Amino acid sequence: MAEQATPFIERLRARFDGKLLSIAQAHGETTIEVAPDHWLEVCRALRDEPELRFEQLTDLCGVDYLGYGQAEWDTTDVSSEGFSRGVEGQAMGRFTWAERPRGKGPDKRFAVVVHLLSIHHNRRLRVRCFAADESLPVVPSLVDVWPGVNWFEREAFDLFGIVFEGHPDLRRILTDYGFVGHPFRKDFPLIGNVEVRYDADRKRVVYEPVSIEPRVLVPRVIRHDSRLQQARAERQPEKQ
Repeated sequence: MAEQATPFIERLRARFDGKLLSIAQAHGETTIEVAPDHWLEVCRALRDEPELRFEQLTDLCGVDYLGYGQAEWDTTDVSSEGFSRGVEGQAMGRFTWAERPRGKGPDKRFAVVVHLLSIHHNRRLRVRCFAADESLPVVPSLVDVWPGVNWFEREAFDLFGIVFEGHPDLRRILTDYGFVGHPFRKDFPLIGNVEVRYDADRKRVVYEPVSIEPRVLVPRVIRHDSRLQQARAERQPEKQ
């Protein structure tokens, strides 16, 4: 795989000179990053040109890079209780994109990633495109290039709020018609924005604001228990 990857990367770099923002090869996989202005042009060439010939788009997904590289805990000191919970530090849900810690992750928040397969050449390729605007992420639709991407783009729109310009029927596909927000965004509240219940008097389902206070959930962090360390030390015979 490694012997074949290097010439392939060089061919991609030569063919799309000036149109690729980056190209990398890791773990036997090649990834190229394309600007939105060249997204359709590059994808059509990847599909149509005989030396590339990526006939099949196997997957498209959205990515939200808010909180990329951040963690709830900076340290895991020894505890006297075995574990503890907390919300120290900056993590997803407690800062906006403008307030994010600098120096970690890309400069753009939302990206679209597609995985391509060339059956003819027995080769795979990952292609990524960052939306230029964080407040309204827009990327050209690939429905005219690979028609099967229709529902994939609707899913990315539903879950991440990424708008695919030129899509013939861009509407929600997984969440309910009255759903508020995009649930795969990193700043989407875990309790949601609305709750649904059946109103017996009105004989229909009604949407209301959530009835519990917003909160940040933190997974339990297992730490070394100082009591266990002390017990082990006491069991050890004193050195003569």
